Amino acid sequence: MKAPAIPTVPGALPVLGHALQLLCDPLGFVRGLPRHGELVRVRLGTHPVVVVCDPELTRRLLLDDRSFDKVGPIYQRSQDVVGDGLAGCPHSRHRRQRRLCQPSFHPHRIPEYAPHFTAAAEHRIGTWQDGQLIDVSRELMTMTMRSSVSAMFAAELPSQVEQLLLTDLTTLLNGSFRQIVSPALLNQLPTRANQRYQLATERFGRTLREIIGHRRTDRTGPADLLSSLLGTVDPEDPHGQAVLTDHEISDQLRTFFVAGTETTAATLGWALHLLSRHPRVQSALQAEADAVLAGSLPTAADLPALRTTANVITETLRLYPPAWMLTRETTQPVELGGHAFPTATQVAWSPYLLHHRPDFYPEPERFDPERWSERKPDRTTFLPFGSGPRKCIGDQFALTQATLALAMLAARWQFTPVAGPPVKPVAKSTLTPRGLRLRVTRR
Repeated sequence: MKAPAIPTVPGALPVLGHALQLLCDPLGFVRGLPRHGELVRVRLGTHPVVVVCDPELTRRLLLDDRSFDKVGPIYQRSQDVVGDGLAGCPHSRHRRQRRLCQPSFHPHRIPEYAPHFTAAAEHRIGTWQDGQLIDVSRELMTMTMRSSVSAMFAAELPSQVEQLLLTDLTTLLNGSFRQIVSPALLNQLPTRANQRYQLATERFGRTLREIIGHRRTDRTGPADLLSSLLGTVDPEDPHGQAVLTDHEISDQLRTFFVAGTETTAATLGWALHLLSRHPRVQSALQAEADAVLAGSLPTAADLPALRTTANVITETLRLYPPAWMLTRETTQPVELGGHAFPTATQVAWSPYLLHHRPDFYPEPERFDPERWSERKPDRTTFLPFGSGPRKCIGDQFALTQATLALAMLAARWQFTPVAGPPVKPVAKSTLTPRGLRLRVTRR
């Protein structure tokens, strides 16, 4: 029996499609998709996209990364940010890159990166004043950017180089989602925003390549993520030669910058937003930080004891997964959910959508870290880092960074909300809280 036609979500506009709904109310739009079916059709600009709303179908899509590949116009545009690194390269190049980069993210490397995370957090929160009103997103972006710079380049960068990296990265992160969902014609117009985005794209890549070139000529640098990538050898090469080119390493660093900055900053920002409005949970978090850290900086060895902290991070990732909607393109005719899709069909899936289905998470809009006390994340319905062969290689890197930083924040400061407009998500490549300001009180 032939499956009924895939329904089209109402409300599409000429040229823009559903882009306006995504920009104005991304979460409400995505939450409402399952009521139209397991598979639904939307348009991102002029590009038709099939959105998968069912967890089992999502898992089938993610496991078959050969048929559902990271190719097509949407990923071509996203390469402005991540280049041709692990996050955006097609299947044909992913296996090799994954194999070569995996040693840099082996669990035994995480304790080496942890001091960079805590040092950056201590430096930033040490500048706050008792009773200060802080712009949370700005503060946390500064903290996680410097944390990533430190973990990648343990050697001290010239201040002007570091500032250039951070400035251009901010421009790319702020403009990437608009570039992806807008029609290509609009992105080519000589507007100030488009010109600034293009300049940042070119300069960011050039700065990274200059840093890599300098390190190749001076191999006495410290052990960091860059040195690990420079020394990567192919385990399948009998000669054991270093095989990543400067361009490949630059693209990997671009990917890791995005994964280690805005995504972690967004997770921490949402966590503080939620904690400020749930005093009981914040008190439990503070009690754990006091007991485990006892006034010291956290280390990777403290992670097993920081259970409440980890549960807060997990629940925050459920409510606000940073990579909230992602796409694939079919590379050959393929069947999914009883429907046949031709080659070059755009398919999207959403961790946010799955995380907010009430049939999997009772009261899905409620912040409840305790739901994870007796429950482990399910691999089909909890996907903040994706799944299958393309699962985020830096998931433990990011979780460690977020957990250690949140423990430090809880140990040093009390966070309280202030009067003002409601906090709303910004529709970018990640879900970031717009207008989040909190008052910090020294503990």
